[in-house]
Amino acid sequence: MAAVSHDDGHEPGEELFPQEEALIRRAVPKRQREFTTVRFLARRALRELGRPPVALLPGPRGAPRWPEGIVGSMTHCDGYRAAAVARTEDTLGLGIDAEPNAPLPDGVLEAIALPREHESIAALAALRPEVHWDRLLFSAKESVFKVWYPLTGRELDFSEAEIVFAPAGRTFRARLLVPGPVVQGRSLGEFDGRWTRERGLLATAVHLPRRPAPALRGPRHRPEPPSAP
Repeated sequence: MAAVSHDDGHEPGEELFPQEEALIRRAVPKRQREFTTVRFLARRALRELGRPPVALLPGPRGAPRWPEGIVGSMTHCDGYRAAAVARTEDTLGLGIDAEPNAPLPDGVLEAIALPREHESIAALAALRPEVHWDRLLFSAKESVFKVWYPLTGRELDFSEAEIVFAPAGRTFRARLLVPGPVVQGRSLGEFDGRWTRERGLLATAVHLPRRPAPALRGPRHRPEPPSAP
């Protein structure tokens, strides 16, 4: 389940838990609004799963601590807030991220991109200039990390996951360059995700199902060549 908002409105009766209020009491107003809205959205999504409202407090690296039996992810940027949740019986991990469709600040791409990603981003930017591929790469890696960390409890460096975009299908594949988490006897070395562009924003999502998808004949997820707009 997911809940999305493009402003900081709230429904009647919604309020922060005291533990949540204590965390942002001294924060700047912008941070207070972001923190508050994504928690309202997360509780709305939890309600769709039949779960009661609970305080959603940050754990290590700021990742929210979800109720037992729930995995989820939150994101916020100017003009967009979102939360997504799922039951652990169906889903191993969720990661979502939203960013403005604008270039990364100077020096950031060099810090996050592998050489092959640099080449891919340059080629995609020449063919699809309406998408800021450097920012989309950053967003995709953020979504991957949001799935990785709860499964492993370990940091994942930007250089330890390689992203390959399929622009025509608005999908991407993240290939882990370090040993992936082992869940139910299977090593998770690749994560599949989706991306979109609308309303001046870029958004990415990674959903890791508990049960692997049925095997397909032939090559799996062969990268598509960039296509002209």
